Amino acid sequence: MAGEVSRRLVGVATLLIAAASWLGIAGAAQAKPARPTSVVITGKDLATPVTIRAQGKPELFAALLDQVGFLKTGPGNTGGPKAADLGPKYTMVVHVGDAAQQSYDLYPLAKGGPRVYRPARQPDKSRPGAAWFFGRLTMAEALLAAGAPLPEQTVTSLHGGGIGGGERVIPDDAIGTGKDVDRLLGELRQLMLLNGAVLLAITLGLAGIALLVRRRTR
Repeated sequence: MAGEVSRRLVGVATLLIAAASWLGIAGAAQAKPARPTSVVITGKDLATPVTIRAQGKPELFAALLDQVGFLKTGPGNTGGPKAADLGPKYTMVVHVGDAAQQSYDLYPLAKGGPRVYRPARQPDKSRPGAAWFFGRLTMAEALLAAGAPLPEQTVTSLHGGGIGGGERVIPDDAIGTGKDVDRLLGELRQLMLLNGAVLLAITLGLAGIALLVRRRTR
C-alpha cells in the first residue's frame, strides 16, 4: 500500500515538474516571434506605397525597422505634440510574409525631434494602446533613402550631428509626466508577482509531496 501511494506521489511530482517545464518552453516560444520580412511606407507626398523587403535591400530594411522595432509594446515616453509641430507624416506598416503586423506613424521633421505614434489597434489584432514616442535621429535619413521627398541631411542640419549622432533638442513641454513611469512600474510589479506566485505554488507542492513520501516510507 505504501509503495503504491509513493508511486502516485512521485507521479504527481513528475506532472508538476513537467508543467513547470512547459511554462518555461511556452514563455521561450512567445519570446521568439516570426521575423519581419518587409515594410510598406505611405504618405501624402508619395505617389505610390513604397515597399522595402529584407531580402532585396537588407541594410535599408534594417535601418527602417530600427525606427519602430522597439515600440511594439510598452507605454510611450512623451505626450502628443501639437498638430502644427508635427510636419509631414509617413505611415510604416511592418509585414511578416504577406500579413501586416504593426503600423506606426512617423514624423521625421517634428519640432523638438522625430516622433512616432503607435495606434491603439494594430493590424495583427493586438491592442498595445495608443502612445507617442521620441523617434531616432536617423529617421529622416532612413525615409529619404526609401524615397520620401525630404530635405537632404535633415537631421544633421537640425541637430548638429550625422547619422546616429548629434544631440536631440527637446522642449520643456514635450517631456511626459510621471504617470507613464508609474504605469510601467505597475506592470512590471504585476508580472513579478504572477511569476512569483507560480513558482511558490510549484515549490510548496513539491515540498508537500516530499514530506508525504517520507512519512509513507517510514
